Amino acid sequence: METVVKKLYEAMFLIDSARAADWDGTVAGIKDILERADAEIVSIEKWGERKLAYEINGKSRGTYILCYFRVEGRSIGDIERDVRLSEQIMRVLILCAGHLAPAGHGPTPDEGGSAESEQTDSSGRSAPPQLEEKG
Repeated sequence: METVVKKLYEAMFLIDSARAADWDGTVAGIKDILERADAEIVSIEKWGERKLAYEINGKSRGTYILCYFRVEGRSIGDIERDVRLSEQIMRVLILCAGHLAPAGHGPTPDEGGSAESEQTDSSGRSAPPQLEEKG
């Protein structure tokens, strides 16, 4: 029997702001795409609406949605193909998030990269995470 290794990935979805007004429908569309690829969704959060640097499909504003999920690496191509076919999602960027936590761990929906868990330096900018020494 073959062992399936699911890695942690983070994806930034860019959604047409007019369509993102229906939050439940937007999340359902993203979940549908990820579940078709047998992904385990860790967290989904809305980053906010922004003016785009240039128009995409005639739109000048977009809503960003950050999602963490676990999936086999070979399924990333399927997810990207489904996003290209989606009328709701304008762009996506998917990155391996293995640097965020050791294998088998990752952000939980409660921890999922919230601003409360970030450390800041004296100027208010995010400070790099501190590494614990094991000894």
